[in-house]
Amino acid sequence: MQLIRGLHNLTDSLAGTVLTIGNFDGIHRGHQAILSRLRQCARDHQLPSTVMFFEPHPEEVFRPEQAPARLSRCRDKIAYFKNHGIDQVIVVKFNKEFSTMTAEEFLKDVLIGQLGVKYLIVGDDFHFGYKRQGNFEYLSSHQDELGYGLEQTPTLSDSEQRISSTYVRKALADNELALAEKLLGRPYSITGKVFHGDRRGRTIGFPTANVLLHRKNAPVKGVYAVEVHLKNQPELKVQYGVANLGRRPTVGGDRIQLEVHIFDWSEDIYSQTIEVKFIKFIRGEKKFNDFAALKRQIDSDATEARKFFNL
Repeated sequence: MQLIRGLHNLTDSLAGTVLTIGNFDGIHRGHQAILSRLRQCARDHQLPSTVMFFEPHPEEVFRPEQAPARLSRCRDKIAYFKNHGIDQVIVVKFNKEFSTMTAEEFLKDVLIGQLGVKYLIVGDDFHFGYKRQGNFEYLSSHQDELGYGLEQTPTLSDSEQRISSTYVRKALADNELALAEKLLGRPYSITGKVFHGDRRGRTIGFPTANVLLHRKNAPVKGVYAVEVHLKNQPELKVQYGVANLGRRPTVGGDRIQLEVHIFDWSEDIYSQTIEVKFIKFIRGEKKFNDFAALKRQIDSDATEARKFFNL
């Protein structure tokens, strides 16, 4: 897979492609349907399949304090596209300057002028350009003039509700993990690198693998029974554990952090990448009066998680 970061890195060698555009946050089943159609259409036209998405999310630029929690990071999306047969990925830097580009400029100068798009596949809620002035109808009205094929993928619904990133976020916020898994087509997970924490967990018998999330908000909060996959050691079978995602109020934490206690595990995995799958909600995060109370609660959480996994 070829990765292009920024429109300034587009070259003539990329001209001629089947393209889809979106944010693809979470890459839920609705997104997966678009990607499936993209791959099929690319094969039919004997052209490379290309995904274009924006980084950061537009709402993180215009409303950073109110922006929704991300379901997936940039690198998670790129890894998914690579693992699912996409030929080219274009990551467009979204900023206030880019947001002033009109729909006409984006279509004629970027999609046709720079990319030479031959076929375009978009979702039914697709908008682009300054003040979201471009949409499917706009693209359709310029097909003959600019000479590209176009199709709109139909809405994918679950129980008559449209599958969307917003719907997935709500399911996770309500700790309806089974529903979120149904919408995503897989358990919700977070992937990140393990870093050295303050080692307080070791003092109470619960060493943790700590993952810094680099975000102000997260779609899940609290304590969960989790599956852990060691990305640097794929030959190992899945591990199980209990995880806390939050600000750690008992120790005065001020940033969102994921702490995972892996059951019956003693190996050093600092700097390794792990994927943590959230399987069962146990409780919300709370502040304890002392470490003794915290230890008792973690004992209870771990017992509940072990029972759930039949360990």
